[in-house]
Amino acid sequence: MNTTVDISSKEKSFKRSVIVATSISAFTFAFMTSAVNLAVPAIGREFNASAVELGWATSSYMLTSAAFMLIFGRLGDFIGRKKVFSIGLLLNTFLTIILVFSQNITMMIVLRALQGLTGAMVFGTNMAIVTAAFKPGERGKSMGINVTLTYLGLSLGPVIGGMLTQYFGWRSIFMFIVPFQIASLLLIRLKIKTEWIDTAGEKFDLKGAIAYGSALLAFMYGFSNLPALKGWICLTVGILLGIVLVVIELKAANPIFEIRLFFTNRVFTFSSIAALINYLATAAIGFFISLYLQYLKGFDARTAGMVMISQPAAMALMSSISGRLSDRFNPGIIASLGMGINFAGLVLLCFINENTHIAYIVPLLIMIGTGIGFFTPSNSNAIMSSVEKKYLGLASGFIGTVRCFGQMLSLGIAMILLSFYLGGVPITPSTYPSLIMVVRTGFLILAILSLCGIFASLVGTKRNN
Repeated sequence: MNTTVDISSKEKSFKRSVIVATSISAFTFAFMTSAVNLAVPAIGREFNASAVELGWATSSYMLTSAAFMLIFGRLGDFIGRKKVFSIGLLLNTFLTIILVFSQNITMMIVLRALQGLTGAMVFGTNMAIVTAAFKPGERGKSMGINVTLTYLGLSLGPVIGGMLTQYFGWRSIFMFIVPFQIASLLLIRLKIKTEWIDTAGEKFDLKGAIAYGSALLAFMYGFSNLPALKGWICLTVGILLGIVLVVIELKAANPIFEIRLFFTNRVFTFSSIAALINYLATAAIGFFISLYLQYLKGFDARTAGMVMISQPAAMALMSSISGRLSDRFNPGIIASLGMGINFAGLVLLCFINENTHIAYIVPLLIMIGTGIGFFTPSNSNAIMSSVEKKYLGLASGFIGTVRCFGQMLSLGIAMILLSFYLGGVPITPSTYPSLIMVVRTGFLILAILSLCGIFASLVGTKRNN
C-alpha cells in the first residue's frame, strides 16, 4: 500500500516539475519579447539606432527562432527532448546575461539572433515534453497551463518592462528574467530524471535540416524586405529551396519534415492550417489598435498599453479553461469555437472610426482574447495528440514555426496596407482619414482569414481514417 502511495506521489511530483519547468520558460520568453518591444525607443536613444536597425533588434529573434524550431524539435526526437531543451535554456540564459553588456546596436542584433536560435531549442521541444509526460486525458489541462503562462508573460511584459525601463534602464529587463531561467534549469536538473527518445538508432536528416532552415530563412528575410529588390530575390530563393526540400524529404528515410503527414493525417493537416490562420488573423491586431489609440485617440504609450493589456489578460484567463475542456471534449470543436469568437470580434472592430468610444473597443479586445485563449491550447492538444510518439518533437517544433511564420505574415499584411494607403508619408493629422482606412481594412482582412480558419479547424475535428 505504501509503495503504491510512494509511486503515485513521485509521479505527481515529476509531472508537477515538468509543467512548472516548461511553463516558467514559456513565461520568460513571452515576457522578454513583449518587454523588449516596449523598450525599443530607449534602446534606439542609447545606441542612436535607425528605425531599420531597431526593427532587426526585434525581428532577428523571430527569424532565427522560426527557421530552426522544427529542426531542434526533430533533433530532440533523436537525441533526447530534455537534452535539447536544457542545452537551449542554458545557452539562452548565458546570452541573456551577455545582452546586458551590449555595446552597440549591431552587437545586440547578433545576440538577439542567437537568442532566437537557442529559443528554438526550448520551444521546439516544450510541447513535446509536456505531451510525453502526460496522458491523453491530462494533456489539455497541462497545455492550458503552459499557454496561460505564455499569455501572462505577454500581459506583464509591457507593465513590468515599462517600469524597469523607466527606473533602471532597458538592460534591467534581461536581468529580471535570469533568476526565472536559472530556477527552471535547476528544476530540470534535480527533479526531471526522465529522458524522451523515440527514434533511437535512426539517422538524423542533416540534408533536410539544412534545406529546411535555409528555405525558411530566405523566405522570411525576403518577405521582411519587400518591396525592395533584395526582398523579391530572397523570396524567390526561399521558394526554390522549398521545392528542393520537398524532393529531399520525400526520398529521406527519416525526414526532418515528414511531408507525408499532410497527406495521411487529416487532424494534423487541417489543425495546422487553422493554427497558421489563427496567428495570421490575430498577430496584427495589437499593431492596428496601437496605431489607432496613439494617433487617432491621442493616448500616450502607457495609457494605450493599459487598454491593450485587456486582450492578453483574457487570453491568459481562458487558456487554462480551454485546456481542461479539450481533455473532456473534441479539442478541434473547442478550437473552432475560439476561432468563431475571434471572427465575431474582428467583424465588430471593422466599424470603428475616429469617434468610437473606448468602451466599445475594450470589450471587443476581451472578446478576441477569449477566442484566442479558447483556440490555442485546444488546437495544440489536437495537433500533438494526432501524431505518433516518434513525431512529437516534429509536431512541437512545427507548432512554434507556424506561430512565428503566421505572426510575421500578419505584420507583413499591416505593412502592405500602410504602404498602400499612406505610401512614404509620415502619419500626421492630415493623413488620419487614410490611417483609419488602414485599420478598418486590416480588421476586415483579418476577419475574412478567421472565417476561413473556422472551416479549417472544423475539418480538422474529423478523426483520421
